[in-house]
Amino acid sequence: MANFPKDRFDDLPSDLQRVGAHRGPKRKGRGWIGFAWAVVATVILTTGGLFGLAAINNNINFDFFPNAANDDVETPTQTPTAEPTLDPKVPLTILNGTPTVGLANQVGDALVKQGWNGAKQGVGSRANSSSRDIDETVVYYATPELEGAARALVLALGVGEIRLSTDFPGSEITIVIGSDYKPVE
Repeated sequence: MANFPKDRFDDLPSDLQRVGAHRGPKRKGRGWIGFAWAVVATVILTTGGLFGLAAINNNINFDFFPNAANDDVETPTQTPTAEPTLDPKVPLTILNGTPTVGLANQVGDALVKQGWNGAKQGVGSRANSSSRDIDETVVYYATPELEGAARALVLALGVGEIRLSTDFPGSEITIVIGSDYKPVE
């Protein structure tokens, strides 16, 4: 260890009672004040940001304050749904989303018996959709004009829901059979 020469600051008078006088004791609860300011700042900035986004983007709506301009807005009416209609000429793609072997063929054959000629081999197609078990049966239709046929297919299957989707290119209507499907005998 290094030795430094003694100077006048090394000798302190023995009657000196002040030690560290420039630092007073910390007041109790002082840490909570900083935390409280941080919470207040966070709330103010978050609220200001949300109202700023609402002013910029019309999709965000706060109903905290009544707005006279919104009183004149009509409530939207429900979009009419297409009537279920049998369309035998629409080619159908039937995908088996269950571990049951041959279910796509069984469903296709049952639909052909009900008049869906688009489910015939060569007109439509049949295959397994994935290696995992899909829970719900869904009928996907590519264009809004096919909604009636999709609704009729759900009725013919006895289970499922319809969705407008372009996830299956090259197929006008795709049926994904889920584990909720029970074959009609």
